[in-house]
Amino acid sequence: MKTNRALLIPPSLTNEKSLKTLVENRTVYSLNHCELNIFETYESSQLVPLKFNDLVVTSMLRGKKIMHLFDDPSFDYLPGETVVIPSNVEMKIDFPDASKNNPTQCLALAIDQSKIKETLHFLNERYPKEGSNQFWQLNYQNYFFYNNIELATTINKLVKECMSTAITKDVLADLTLQELLIRIIQTQTVKSFEEGKIQDSNNSIAQAVEYIRLNLNGNMSLKKLSEQSCMSSTSFYRLFKRELGMSPIEFVLNEKIKCAKQLLKNQTIQINEVCYLSGFEDANYFTRLFKKYEGITPKQYQLLYAN
Repeated sequence: MKTNRALLIPPSLTNEKSLKTLVENRTVYSLNHCELNIFETYESSQLVPLKFNDLVVTSMLRGKKIMHLFDDPSFDYLPGETVVIPSNVEMKIDFPDASKNNPTQCLALAIDQSKIKETLHFLNERYPKEGSNQFWQLNYQNYFFYNNIELATTINKLVKECMSTAITKDVLADLTLQELLIRIIQTQTVKSFEEGKIQDSNNSIAQAVEYIRLNLNGNMSLKKLSEQSCMSSTSFYRLFKRELGMSPIEFVLNEKIKCAKQLLKNQTIQINEVCYLSGFEDANYFTRLFKKYEGITPKQYQLLYAN
C-alpha cells in the first residue's frame, strides 16, 4: 500500500569487485560545505555504529534498516523516508534482510554547521516566520518523516550535483543546500501541526489549520480561509505556502484524505458515507483523488483492514 512517500532515485550499486566491505561500504563525494556518503550493505548485520561530526540528513534508497537512535524505541527505516541527526550523535543500525541479492543502500549528507547557521540567519532576517517566538530552525525532536515530492526532488537534485564533475558543482550545491534546509523545516512544521504540537493563538497559520480541521465539511475556499486569518487572499496564500511548503487547498485535501483513511478502518461504513463525512461532495471525485494519494481505491483500502 502506498503511504505518500516520495522515493528517491537510487544511484547505481558499486561494482562487486570494487567493494571494500560487505557492511556499510562507503562512497564519499566531498564539497565545500557538505559531504555526500552512499552506504551499501550486502549481508545481515546488527547494531552497526555510525556517527558524524556534522548534522547529517539520511535517506533510504534500497532495502530495510532498523534504527536505534537516542533513547527512543527502534524503528524500521525504508525507502521514501528521511532521518535528520544532530552532530556527534551515534546511531546503531540493524540490517535484518540485507544480502547480495537484496542490498540496502542509504545516503547520508553531512552539512557544515556554518552553512546551516548562515542559511537560518538569512531566512529569519529576510523571511521571518508568522507568530510570536517563531523562527526558522531545525527541530531535532522531529527527526523522522516521510519524503514529500518537493523534499525528494531537492535531495535528488543535490545528489546529482554532489556526484557531478562540473566546475560549478560547489556553487549549485550551496544553493540547493539552502533549498533542502527550507524543505526539511517545512516538512517538520507540517508534521508538528499534524501532531498538534503547534498551538499558538497569535499564529495565523496555526489558526487556519485548526479551522480546517474543525470544518472539513464546510466552505474551504481560499477566500474563506484568508478571512479567518484576517489577511488578504494573496498574503495568506504566500505565507501558508512558505510555512508549510504546500498551498492551503493542498493542505485541505491532505486533511480530508487523512480523515477518510480513519473512517475506512470501520468495516461497516459505506464508501459514499466516508466521502461525505470527510468533506467531499462527489463520490467519483473522492475515489479518483483517494487513489491518486494512496495508490488504491477507498474500498481496497477498507478491505486491507478487514484482512
